[in-house]
Amino acid sequence: MNKSTKINVATLGVLFGFSGISHGFFEMLQGYAPTGGLFIAAIGEAHRMWPHGSEPAFSLVRNYLVTGIAAMTIGSGVIIWSFWFVHKKNGPTVFLILFIMLLLFGGGIAQVVFFPFFWIVATRINKPLASWRKIVSVRIRKPLGKLWPWSLIISSSLMVFVLVIAITGFIPAVKDPDTVLSIMLYCLAVEIVVMPMAFLSGFARDSAMRPNTKPVEK
Repeated sequence: MNKSTKINVATLGVLFGFSGISHGFFEMLQGYAPTGGLFIAAIGEAHRMWPHGSEPAFSLVRNYLVTGIAAMTIGSGVIIWSFWFVHKKNGPTVFLILFIMLLLFGGGIAQVVFFPFFWIVATRINKPLASWRKIVSVRIRKPLGKLWPWSLIISSSLMVFVLVIAITGFIPAVKDPDTVLSIMLYCLAVEIVVMPMAFLSGFARDSAMRPNTKPVEK
């Protein structure tokens, strides 16, 4: 197993699973009421903590309570699968299916930018990294591998920061909602750069730690 790659996928999968649960929680708070459409605000006006804190979502179910239950259930499934089963045989496929379900049943829209990359990286957990060694020279792999796990820590921290701001709108000493939104979007843009770095440094670390062997399915 490429352990660094597995840890990358598991960590970020768990974070996005919790994001789906948070969407579902606020959807449930809106009660047994019609959504009025496929695109919904996971956080209703009664529970909104700041003007931009609506948490957009998509749901095939036209009821807030049922959508919320579905999102929390699927989000929990994402966490469990990310932590214990994503490295198993067919693990990446189920991982992708769970994320698609989370998208379709109220777990949030923004994740669609990220989960295709999670799935691609997950397919590498039990694969040899011979092609990676051919593409990237040792001179680059060694310093790149040293960036792991720090790149994962930074990526995870940024994602938690963005998720907290999206719900609460709280940034110390910043009161203007538009400024808060700008900071959140800036952090999200940085995350789009840092997250691939976490994956690449994980590959570099694994290529140094694992011999060039045939893939093993579990």
